[in-house]
Amino acid sequence: MSQRTTFVHRRAILSTVSIAFVCHQAAAQAPTSPVSAERLEGVEVVGRSTSGTYQSDEASGAKTALPLRELPQSVRVITRQAIDDLGATRLNDVLDYVGGVSRQNNFGGLWDNIAIRGLPGNENTGMALLLNGFSANRGYNAPRDLAGVERIEFLKGTAAALYGSTEPGGTLNVVTKKPFFRAANSLELYGGNYGQKRIALDSTGPFGESVAYRLNVVADDRGSFRDHIDTKRYVVVPALTIRVDGDTTIDYYGEFLRQATPLDRGVVAVDNRLGAVARNTFLGEPRDGDITVDNLTDQLVVKHAFSADWRTRIALSYRTTHLSGFSTEPTALQADNATLTRNRRYRNYSSDDAALQTEAIGDLRPFGVEQEALIGFEAYHFTIDSLLLRANPTAARPNAINVYNPVYGQPLPALGPNTNTDEGQRNLAVYAQDAIRIATDWRLVPGVRFDDYHQSLLNRLNNVIARQTPSSTAPRIGLSWLPSAQWTVYANAGRSFRPNVGTDFASRPFSPEVGKAYEFGAKWESPDRQIGATAAVFDIRKRNVVTADPVNTGFSISAGEVRSKGVEFDLSGQVTSHWRVNASSTLNQVKITRDNTLEVGGRLLDVPRFNGSLLAVYELDPANGQRLGLGGGVTHTGKRLGQARLQSEALVDAPVFDLPKYTVAKLVAYWKVNPTVRFSLDVDNLFDKTYYTSSFNRLFVAPGTARQITGGLQAKF
Repeated sequence: MSQRTTFVHRRAILSTVSIAFVCHQAAAQAPTSPVSAERLEGVEVVGRSTSGTYQSDEASGAKTALPLRELPQSVRVITRQAIDDLGATRLNDVLDYVGGVSRQNNFGGLWDNIAIRGLPGNENTGMALLLNGFSANRGYNAPRDLAGVERIEFLKGTAAALYGSTEPGGTLNVVTKKPFFRAANSLELYGGNYGQKRIALDSTGPFGESVAYRLNVVADDRGSFRDHIDTKRYVVVPALTIRVDGDTTIDYYGEFLRQATPLDRGVVAVDNRLGAVARNTFLGEPRDGDITVDNLTDQLVVKHAFSADWRTRIALSYRTTHLSGFSTEPTALQADNATLTRNRRYRNYSSDDAALQTEAIGDLRPFGVEQEALIGFEAYHFTIDSLLLRANPTAARPNAINVYNPVYGQPLPALGPNTNTDEGQRNLAVYAQDAIRIATDWRLVPGVRFDDYHQSLLNRLNNVIARQTPSSTAPRIGLSWLPSAQWTVYANAGRSFRPNVGTDFASRPFSPEVGKAYEFGAKWESPDRQIGATAAVFDIRKRNVVTADPVNTGFSISAGEVRSKGVEFDLSGQVTSHWRVNASSTLNQVKITRDNTLEVGGRLLDVPRFNGSLLAVYELDPANGQRLGLGGGVTHTGKRLGQARLQSEALVDAPVFDLPKYTVAKLVAYWKVNPTVRFSLDVDNLFDKTYYTSSFNRLFVAPGTARQITGGLQAKF
């Protein structure tokens, strides 16, 4: 174990112990005022839920108390019930059931990466992801586990007026489970084919009358249909709530996640075609072992109400990430269409991210007009240290493998320096938002944010320092009209801004991304508020998009300007007393509108023109207090571009490499024997279809999961 890993591990233990001690002291000293039976903001279920809802009335990431139906923005909330119905244990398991979301290159399975409304993040920071309102995508983050998650908020369109560095296509806000002031415990056991094993504990309860805790613990060991790929992960998620008095609350959230798995670049396309190489074939080197990712997060939030109209929120976040290990990765498929040359790499990446947020929220009524005013300040300091050693193939030592009959165990080549950088970002920001009820049936939500960024990158190989100060102003405005109790018509417009992490092939920092987004839509909600739908039309333009470098494999470039326009639809809720339904569809056109290298008018990687999904669960109540549920889901993803296309290739009409469209089905079922015992069955890729979820180029293509059968036992005590 490395010194860095040991430090992270010790810090995780010390953080949990020290917070527990502080809370014990607070419990002894805090006033013992009466408290409600359970925390109002917490979910009502501990463990895997039954008979919940797909509907949510709120999205804390929007930073307003306006109900979602009145908000002039498309927001899709994946509730805990939807997560449980899908049998989802990782963020990736729910993405196909949200309109406008498409999977992107996930760095060989080492992190999450998606595009919303056709616009992805970049190779170093992945998607625009928040954790309880704090940035959670900077650095090197393992795929998010959902054991400690209450809901996932997909905020469509630009949120830069609130969060600064975000994507104009959309932002995810992951909301974690909160403690209850009542005791509840759940133990879940899962097993399945390919050696899948998982155990999860969810426990909550009070420490006296003023302090409550919640603890989620996971041990997950799963094999794969992919040869030589086994993933182990351990997750510890403590949370605490201290009610100092009737006006002040302190919340702590922590998370330690360790994942160890080989870097898996997938399969290669032979002669521009997929399927020649079996989906299970591993083209790396098993002797490289695992790449280990450690993530550690601490968040502390203090909320205080000064009066019935004014309240404050002060929040701190500190995150460390670390990724290290060896990998052997494809470089070129030779003319015989069988011999694949490979390079070998060693990565040692780490990051530290400290952030502060302070906000004041006031309920105002000037001239009788109701307003919810928000003004906030944010500062963060982010550093990222990247060391990459590399051995490229040569004629004497090609480090090659046959893609049809791989033979492993070749002599390992010596590694030489490739990248050694130290990057820092500092930011100060002020932002404001006002949610105004300008009339009974009109809502106006303007907002603006001012960011002052400082970015520097030291290249230790040549001692060159690159600096830039890409400051910005990001305004946004939205207007809603509520012609009836069920319908809303809305429109919004805004700007986005995002500094890019890393450098190009020539060690130059990327220019920051700048975008403009426009959206027009309609929302509907049933009279009983059990089912809702949103339809939206959008048009987004973004400059300085970072994408794969088609000339220098393994590096990225700025793609100039990109335009995304389309139509999307989301519907979810309780259709009848027995049926829950979630449906989505998106028609999206994304094109490169200006570039020096890539084809103008060409598409972006991994973004389908059409995708859609349907999830339906039927429940019934037999005798003796039992409950049965049976349902299924189907997702469709259209054809996508599989490798960036050069202007020169377009001139000679060279073949385009596309990922084929696919449709995948799943089965979900459960039997609730009594209030404390429940059995579940989840079958992913029910018909065992071979498909491909994403690619980086023709050599890095990720196959979709083969049929996965998972049985589970959930017990509450």
